[in-house]
Amino acid sequence: MATRSYVSCVLCQRANVNRIVWSRNLSGIAKPQSKADFLQGEPHKRHPGVTHLKTLRLPEELLVAARSIIHRSQVTQLPDRARKLTNFLWSRKRAAEDWAVRKKAVSLEKELWKKTVEKGGNFDEQVVADRIKRGVLSELRRTFYHWTPLKYDEELGVVYMAAKMAGGYAAVRRALNEIKKRDPTFAPQSLLDFGSGLGTVAWAAHACWSATLKELVCVDSSGPMNILAERLLKGDDEHAATHIKHVYFRQFLPVSPKVQFDLVASAYTLSEIASAKEREEAVLVLWRKTASYLLLVENGTKEGHQMLMAARETLLHNQDKTVHDTRPASVFAPCPHEATCPKLALASVVPCNFHQMYMPLYGHNSQMEKFSYLIVTREQRRPQEAEVAWSRLLAPPQARTRHVHCRLCHPDGRLEHLVVTASKHGRDMYRCARSSQWGDRLPLVQDDDNQNEDDTDGEPTSG
Repeated sequence: MATRSYVSCVLCQRANVNRIVWSRNLSGIAKPQSKADFLQGEPHKRHPGVTHLKTLRLPEELLVAARSIIHRSQVTQLPDRARKLTNFLWSRKRAAEDWAVRKKAVSLEKELWKKTVEKGGNFDEQVVADRIKRGVLSELRRTFYHWTPLKYDEELGVVYMAAKMAGGYAAVRRALNEIKKRDPTFAPQSLLDFGSGLGTVAWAAHACWSATLKELVCVDSSGPMNILAERLLKGDDEHAATHIKHVYFRQFLPVSPKVQFDLVASAYTLSEIASAKEREEAVLVLWRKTASYLLLVENGTKEGHQMLMAARETLLHNQDKTVHDTRPASVFAPCPHEATCPKLALASVVPCNFHQMYMPLYGHNSQMEKFSYLIVTREQRRPQEAEVAWSRLLAPPQARTRHVHCRLCHPDGRLEHLVVTASKHGRDMYRCARSSQWGDRLPLVQDDDNQNEDDTDGEPTSG
């Protein structure tokens, strides 16, 4: 009897449990969980903050033309020269400012004269002065980076094509995708590319807005680079029509300050300008030419990041006296705020950079282009974005069991290492974090329903 009673009790308990589970399932079917407003009806893997792209390939027409030009050029030791140029451009620093060099020279000269006088004794002033001068020059050469401008002839242009064209296209295409994704109503009719080089910005912009672009002005001071860019457009056939229509090459910017373009871009060009003052003037000129968006791209190094932050400071605190468009500048990307970059305040400056995978001109293994960028706009913020606080992922999210490590830059200008869980931040934000990659934006939303369920579906995406 005792055994039968015990079995009956266990069966009753199991029945009760089954009824509870079935009731929960029915409840779940009758009232499915609604997605958060920030998703705008999109699945978590394609939430509005996702702007990363899969591995990019050059447009087929551009790829074929580039290979034809390289084959016909017969540049000797091209792979080795391309690798050396890539390393040189990546490690390149800004030119030292004249005032900084003069200040250092005066300080060194005073120090050396002081040491000479302290030694005492008789000495020939002219001989000592010559020795000090040589010492100062030697120390200046050792201390300051020896910056020289790059002069691109046809051969160096071909080397640059092999070294940087595919990666440069990938970086610009990734940056433009952010505009296209976040502002779907933007339909540019005109483009200005300053420092256009091989015309990769025009190709990237055409990939995004081929239906609306009617005028593409490419400005580069190097005549040979403009010729190479035009050959690429014609498929390396001088008698063929250009693949992209209405592309115009210039060696100087349009003179009229009133002429504006819907989209203005400058990729890997600020680093080719000698002084901070000249870079500031160039940025202001480009901003005058901007009707909607200005895009700046540089190497993802400390130097590249700092040049972009200087440009950002110039535009946000614009003191330009030549103003024909009074609409103020606002940062569109990547910064979620307009305060001073918090990374610049760190003891060891780590650049704010991002990456895009791409297929090179030759070979079957994808490569990574690491870059920094800045998008500034005259447009007003979209209402949907104003309602949600979006933070930027500054490193690949690290998905672990039931939690994700996210390194974020917040709209209030803070850096944070945030551990996202479903129980603390809600199922929607948790799943968005697992689906996001380096450079995407992540919504900061509160879990109003106090969800405590653990979401374990989905594997971490590759970063």
